[in-house]
Amino acid sequence: MAGLVPRVRYLANLCSPARGPATGWPHVRSLGSEIFVCTGGRLVYVYNREGALLTAAYEFPAQVWHLELLDRRGALLVLCAGRGLYCLWLDRVSRQASQDAGDSASELPLIPVEPAACILPDTALCTFTALEDVLVTLARSPARWKMQLFEAPTPGKDPGLEAPIGEVELSTCTPLAKEPGGPPFLPVLCCTSLPGSRVPHSFVLEEGLFGLLFGADAALLQSPMILCGLPDGQLCSVLLKALVTSRWAPTDPQALIKILHHLEEPTIFIGALRTEPGAKDMPDMPCDCLVALGHHGRMVAIKAGRDEAGSLVPELREYCLPGPVHCAACGGNGHLYHSTPSGLCMVGLAPEDTLWEAEQPSRGPPSLPPTLCPASLRVCSLAAFCVSPQIPEGDTELLALSTKGHLMICSLVLSPETPHHTQAVTASVGHKIKELLSGIGTMSERVSSLKKAVDQRNQALKCLNEAMNVSCALLSSKEGPRPISCTTSTAWSRLQQRDVFTATCVLENHSAFSLGRGWALCIQVGPSAGAWELDTGVTAVTYTVPVDQLEPGGRREVTLPLAPGEDNTLGLPLTVACALFYSLREVVGGALAPSDPFREPCVGACLPSVLPKQEGICLPLSEHTVDLLQGLRFPGLAMLPASLLSPAPDPVDNLLGEHVEGGTSLRPASLRARYLPPSLAAIRVSAELLRTALQDGHSGLSLCSATLQWLLAENTAVDLVKAQALSSIQGVAPDGTDVHLTILQVAVTDLCPAGPLQTVEIQVESSSLASMCGAHHAIVRRMQAMVVALATQGGSSPPDLRLQYLHQMQANHEALLREVQALRDRLCTEDEAGSRATAERLLQLYSQLRSPSLLLL
Repeated sequence: MAGLVPRVRYLANLCSPARGPATGWPHVRSLGSEIFVCTGGRLVYVYNREGALLTAAYEFPAQVWHLELLDRRGALLVLCAGRGLYCLWLDRVSRQASQDAGDSASELPLIPVEPAACILPDTALCTFTALEDVLVTLARSPARWKMQLFEAPTPGKDPGLEAPIGEVELSTCTPLAKEPGGPPFLPVLCCTSLPGSRVPHSFVLEEGLFGLLFGADAALLQSPMILCGLPDGQLCSVLLKALVTSRWAPTDPQALIKILHHLEEPTIFIGALRTEPGAKDMPDMPCDCLVALGHHGRMVAIKAGRDEAGSLVPELREYCLPGPVHCAACGGNGHLYHSTPSGLCMVGLAPEDTLWEAEQPSRGPPSLPPTLCPASLRVCSLAAFCVSPQIPEGDTELLALSTKGHLMICSLVLSPETPHHTQAVTASVGHKIKELLSGIGTMSERVSSLKKAVDQRNQALKCLNEAMNVSCALLSSKEGPRPISCTTSTAWSRLQQRDVFTATCVLENHSAFSLGRGWALCIQVGPSAGAWELDTGVTAVTYTVPVDQLEPGGRREVTLPLAPGEDNTLGLPLTVACALFYSLREVVGGALAPSDPFREPCVGACLPSVLPKQEGICLPLSEHTVDLLQGLRFPGLAMLPASLLSPAPDPVDNLLGEHVEGGTSLRPASLRARYLPPSLAAIRVSAELLRTALQDGHSGLSLCSATLQWLLAENTAVDLVKAQALSSIQGVAPDGTDVHLTILQVAVTDLCPAGPLQTVEIQVESSSLASMCGAHHAIVRRMQAMVVALATQGGSSPPDLRLQYLHQMQANHEALLREVQALRDRLCTEDEAGSRATAERLLQLYSQLRSPSLLLL
């Protein structure tokens, strides 16, 4: 590969291009002395090389996806996202631009494109190619790609295109999902023809390769072929003449389509090269190699070879070039140019361009090399470029738009010196002063890219330092108030005409550090471990809420519904666990491997695989148990909204569970209350123990009222309970059943020899066994916490007890438990009649075990 010396000349500064469905795609095209540039937005700039200035800017109604020039007709065709195809006649708009420039000589004329310039309104149109006399378009349908053929517009006629003269549908390997702003990659269309039938805007392939690729029918018909590279990687060909005649002589549409290859990545470029020796000396010779390049750098080259018998056979070889690839073009000197984030590269397939062919001069006709070594041309990364045809023989001129928005000309002059190997293609001895000056612009852009990468890493390190400080502060504060806390409260609320039991988590930052990008509050709601042995049908659900920016002293509140179980009932108790999660992927991943294809890669960048598998840091904050006492509602209390006092009727019960007896409507809950006795459980606690635990905040109240307020401290109705000094209350469980709480003072005479022992008895009564068990479990949980807290503080020793009485009570409970186990074993073998009696006896035994229960001292 002969050395090429790049010379860069900057023409104008435009806005920095960005690529994607929200911003369009950059393009550069030339016609004579005019250069048409689109940076990816709505504007198409016109630069005059002779006058060395921007002459006009056309403003289109939407982002520009593709543009082409019809040389002979003097027309500019522009595809706008979601709008369709527009046509501008250059002689008319140039006169308008001259008038606008005369009116305002100091400013660039901005010419809005009128809606009448739209010649093909089609919101699904994705790309097109112009062959001077006809236009080929490609649009997305719900499941396929539709290719249509139109006659090219003619000046002086109706601006709209006539009906298509041919069409065919292309299948795709992946479903065509509807993206919000458009597809992430657009398909590629181009045309190729035989040497005898040259078609404008197409590249010419030699007859042997043309016949091998597209078949004998295409060669006999002398028909141009439309090549299509789809975003899923398919490389297809469509016979143009057959596409035209299929309208009058319908045939199988799929017979027009031929799948040539599959790149397995979005197609960026399709072109052709001349690889035979001496190709640079005969620029008009047809090309003998078809190339296709994908977004991630996968390249396929196809040319015609000969087998041992001398017959023509296709030779296909795949290569892997540096990626991602922004854009590419084939030069007249047999080289393929492609732009990557690191700069402009060049690769050649000719024998003089490869070391492999130079080492094997006597092995038959030239063939494709096994590997390719792209050479860097020491030019900055380009967003779009095209090859100018007006160049000396052997040299190449690129009209380019850099990723920084600079319109420039890159002249690649053939150097007389030939390096010793491919990797040193661009190395030359004795740089000239002019060459050094031309590289200043490239070095400036590279320094800017490196500075951006360093700033990004510094920001990532700053975020990691803040995360380390927050982690150390949380992990070191095991005792006392935590610097970052999360408290949970519950309440009933009305949502979409339904009563919903919600949990509100309040995250408060009392530390000196900010919680910025990467931090999220994770809330897991699930059944309490070991609460019941019964299956509540509730599965754990995790909610992740980004913290955004929480400054010192700030607070963030998150309210979420407590989901019901499989039977549409709220399975209490539930555990609400809150934790802070710091995402290393979000903060550090961008610094290690930037995802923006137009961003310069960081020097020495590590792969994202160096990050830990968990991809973050999890710091537990709090764990709150939601039990049935917190979910009770009290219809008998005043000053509460009626919708929050009693649950809304279940429409299923209204439709299927309603019975009428004597003119009275009875639902399943009322039927249970009528025919089954209520379930009762009781817990006795030493009055002295309760006075010691409740001495703070309950002065002036009776012990029974203070105990009821303590049990309902986490219920939203506790203020009304305090106002009325209640010691007994009727509530409604989340499933609609009644729960009655009664606090009594009872004297136990048989336990202490010194005399009667004053105790407080807490009774739970409900027509539902499940509701009674839930309330009983919630009370026992509070009693356990109270006993543990008092044990850590120390205090008076319990009174003397009669051990014989305790032994007898324990023996009675053990006998009841043995009978329960025997009855549960009998249920597995009895018939339906016997099982009913056994179940009734079990209910009696469960009631005896809970009332009266052991005494807490």
